[in-house]
Amino acid sequence: MRRRVKITGIGPVTPAGIGREDFFRGINEPISRVCAITRFDPAAGPFVGAEVIGFRLQTYAPSELPRRIPRHTQFAVAATILALRDAGLDPRDLADINPVIITGTTLMDCEGIEKTFQNVAAMGPQFGLISSILTGLSVAVTDKISRFLDVPSRIESLQTACCSGLDAVARGAEYIATGQSELVLCGGSEAPLFYHPMLELGLADLSPRTADNPTEICRPFDLWRTTGVIGEGACMFVLEPESSPRPALAYITGYGTAHDHSNEVGSGWREAMQLAVANAQLSPDDINFVSAWGPGHKSIDRIEASSLQRFFGNALDSIPVTSIKGAIGSPLAAASAIQVASAALTMRHGIIPPTVNWTTPDPSCPLNLASVSRRLRTDTCLINAHGISGNNSCMVLEVV
Repeated sequence: MRRRVKITGIGPVTPAGIGREDFFRGINEPISRVCAITRFDPAAGPFVGAEVIGFRLQTYAPSELPRRIPRHTQFAVAATILALRDAGLDPRDLADINPVIITGTTLMDCEGIEKTFQNVAAMGPQFGLISSILTGLSVAVTDKISRFLDVPSRIESLQTACCSGLDAVARGAEYIATGQSELVLCGGSEAPLFYHPMLELGLADLSPRTADNPTEICRPFDLWRTTGVIGEGACMFVLEPESSPRPALAYITGYGTAHDHSNEVGSGWREAMQLAVANAQLSPDDINFVSAWGPGHKSIDRIEASSLQRFFGNALDSIPVTSIKGAIGSPLAAASAIQVASAALTMRHGIIPPTVNWTTPDPSCPLNLASVSRRLRTDTCLINAHGISGNNSCMVLEVV
C-alpha cells in the first residue's frame, strides 16, 4: 500500500525572505523585489533581476568557506539547514535514517564557468579552472548537501528546466509513498544572475532589456506585461510518511508531468493538470486554489490561462489564482519549489499572496486574481510549472 506523504519542514531562501516566517511575511507584501543589476558590462545594456539580498552562507554553516562553493549550492545548503530546523531536526538525527537527498537545478555553476572563460581568454589555456568541471555538475549541489550533513545518504539531481524543483519534490514524495525512504530532503536551487547567462536570456526575450521602473517590470497576467524577470534562490523540504511524529504542514497527494506536443508551447499543460488531479484521486471541482506559473511573459501567461480555462471550465471564475513571480521573479528551477512552499503556507494560514503588479486585467487571462493578499481558507491547491524545454509539471497539495 502507498503511504501518505507529508511536508514537515520548509526552508526557503528567496528575495522575499529567508526562513519560513520571513518568507511568508514577505511574499504577502505587495512589493516587488526586482531591481536593476549594475555590476555587468554597461556596453551590453541594462539588466534587472530579483536578488537574495544580504545572504551569507556562514550564518547557517559557519564552518563552510563560501568562496569555494557556487552561489546556487550555498543557497541549497542553507535551505536544507532551514528545512531541518523547521521540522525540529538536527543533522545528527539523520544518522540512522539513510535519507534521500534530491535537488533540481537548471543551470550549472555560471560564475565558475564564466571565470574559466575569462582566465583562458586573458592568460591562455593553461589557466583553465579544473574546479569548474566539478562544481558545474548538477549533482554537485546534492553532493555538497550530503557532505555537509555528514550522514549516510542517497543522492539524486534532476534537470527538467524550470520544473526541476517541483519534479524533485515529486520524486522525493514517491520515495516516501513507496516505502523506499523514511525521510527525504528535496527541492530546487538556482543562481543565474551572472553576466552569462543573463546576456543570453535577454537576447532570447526571456529577460527585459530595460531597467526603467524595475519594481514594476514583472507583471503576471497583466495587460501590459512584456516578458519574465529572472530571480535567484532556493527552497528545500523535509518529506516524511504520515506516521512520523512531526506535524504536517501539507500533504502531497498528486503529481503529473507532460511534454508539449510538437512546437506548440504549453500544449501539454492541461494534460499535466489532469494527471496531477487524477493522481490525487480528485476531480477539478475539488481544487479550490491555484498557484500559477505566471512568469509575466506575454504569451506564456496567456497559454497558462487558456489551459486553466479548458481544465476547469466555468468553475475557474470562483477559484482564486495567484502568481508570486511579480514579487520574486523567476528563479528557474527554484521557482516551482518556492511555489510549493508558498502554497503549503497559504493553506496553513488561510492567506493567499498577492499577484504583485497585476493592475490591468487582460481579457485573454480571465483569472480570479488580486494585487493584495486575500484571507480565504483553502484546503486543496494545484501548483503549475512550465519549463522552456517544453516540460509541464503540476502538483496537488492538501491540508486535510
